[in-house]
Amino acid sequence: MRLNPVIMCATLLAATLIALSGNAYAASTQAGSLPTKFQWRSSGVLVAPKSDATHNIRAVKDPSVAYHNGRYHVFATTTNNNGGYSMVYLNFTDWSQAGSAQHHYLDQTAIGGGYKAAPHVFYFAPKRLWYLVYQTGANAAYSTTSDIANPRSWSAPKNFYANGMPQIIKDNIGNGHWVDFWVICDSAKCYLFSSDDNGHLYRSETTVANFPNGMGNTVIALQDPNKFKLFEAPNVYKVTGSNTYMLIVEAIGSDGKRYFRSWTAPAITGPWTALADTEANPFARSNNVTFDGAAWTRDISHGEMIRDGIDQTLTISPCNLRFVYQGMDPNATDPYNLLPWRLGLLTQTNSTC
Repeated sequence: MRLNPVIMCATLLAATLIALSGNAYAASTQAGSLPTKFQWRSSGVLVAPKSDATHNIRAVKDPSVAYHNGRYHVFATTTNNNGGYSMVYLNFTDWSQAGSAQHHYLDQTAIGGGYKAAPHVFYFAPKRLWYLVYQTGANAAYSTTSDIANPRSWSAPKNFYANGMPQIIKDNIGNGHWVDFWVICDSAKCYLFSSDDNGHLYRSETTVANFPNGMGNTVIALQDPNKFKLFEAPNVYKVTGSNTYMLIVEAIGSDGKRYFRSWTAPAITGPWTALADTEANPFARSNNVTFDGAAWTRDISHGEMIRDGIDQTLTISPCNLRFVYQGMDPNATDPYNLLPWRLGLLTQTNSTC
C-alpha cells in the first residue's frame, strides 16, 4: 500500500513537536513549514459540466472538498445556459476519476431551487452533523446531514443571520455583493467570514456550544482601499501542529485575471500578517503555476485546500499543499454569469517538509 505523503509528513512533524516539547523552537519550525514563496503544478481540467434532462449546465465553479471514508466529496456551484445558479455534488476515490463521477444536482433535494451558490462543507463534531454553508443572495444559509455520501439527505436551508445583512456590512458594501461564506471554529467559538467585492473581509462569531445559532458581533477583519486586491472567496485554515492560521483571499490582478493572496495569524481573530500577498509574490497566480500540458487557464480563482481532517477546525498540513480551484479558457469573453469555469487541482512543488 502506498502511504499518503501528506500523512507521512504530518506524522513526522508531530513527532518533532513532541521531541521538542517545551522548546519555543518547535513552534517556529512548524510555522516555517509554510514558505514565504509558493510554487505549484496544475492538473488539466478535472471536472467539467454535465447536463441532464433538466439541467443544461454551462460551468462548474466554487469547489469545496472533504476527504472522508476513502473518498473525495466535492460540492460546487453550477451555472446554466440562462445564467442561473445551483449546486452540485460528486464523489470519487482518486482525482483521476473526477471527470467520470456522477453529478448530483442539489436543487433536487430539500435544499430546493432558486439561487444557491458557493458551497463550503465541513463536519461539526459536537453535533455529529455535516454542514453545507452557501449563499442565497439574501443571507448566509446552511443545510445539514449525518451522511455526506447521500446527496438527497441534506436538510432545507436555514439562515445564520436572524435579521439579515449586519449593519456594518450595509454601511461598507457600496455597490458590491455579500458573498462567499466561510465557517471555522476554535475550541471556544465559531466564526463566519464573508466578503463584499468592495475591499472588506467580515467576521462574525458565536460560541461552539450555540452554533449555528447566535451569529453576530460582526466586524471588519481585513480591508484594502483597492477593492480588487481583497475581492472575495476567503479561506481560513489552522496549520496542523502549530498555533498558526492561514488566510487566503481572491484578488483581481492588474491584468484582469484572478489570483490568491495569503496571510498568517496566531488566532482566527488575527492580527493578519502578509505571507505571499502580491502579484509578483502571490499565494497562487499564473506566474507561480506550471501546468501538466497546455496552460488551460490564466485565472486561479475560487477554491479550497484539501484538508487533513474533516471537522470544524479546518486543519491543513503545511506539507505538499493541494488546492482545488476554478479556472477557464483565457480567451473567454462571455458575460460573468456565463463564463465557462472548470475545476482543476494545484499541488505545491516547493514544500519545505
